[in-house]
Amino acid sequence: MRDAVDTIIDQWRAERPDLDPRPMGVTVRAARLAALLERGMDDTLAGHGLAGWEFEVLASLRRNGSPFEMTVGQLLATMMISSGTMTHRLDRLEKRRLVVRAKDPHDRRGIRVRLTADGRELADEVVGTHLNRERELIAGLDVEGQQQLAELLRKLLLSLNDS
Repeated sequence: MRDAVDTIIDQWRAERPDLDPRPMGVTVRAARLAALLERGMDDTLAGHGLAGWEFEVLASLRRNGSPFEMTVGQLLATMMISSGTMTHRLDRLEKRRLVVRAKDPHDRRGIRVRLTADGRELADEVVGTHLNRERELIAGLDVEGQQQLAELLRKLLLSLNDS
């Protein structure tokens, strides 16, 4: 079986036989897969009134455990976004009363972000549905294939210093 990436690679081989397009077999597939997975999960989250980025913030705080609080820096590290983008996201979540920000008592310049009761309730409501949707999206692989792919992706991420 061939996919769209095979066609792209074949086209590059024909147009630029001096280049080896094999890396695209991984990178382009990973990019296309990320877009398809995000689209599939966004539909589920929209049913709960959330955008993907909103769930990402709420889930980060929720899985961090009680008191469901992190510094802005800790949140930034989990999401790979700029501080300006984080400020905008937190502003929007705060307006929805899903998070609150407070000065960090241990760092005069620091800000801590905490889930509100509504934010925790929403995160708890959505996470099960979200996991079920993820399970559906990867059902094209059996459990062994899912484990193998997860291990290969872990190795690649670690090689890119994503720890």
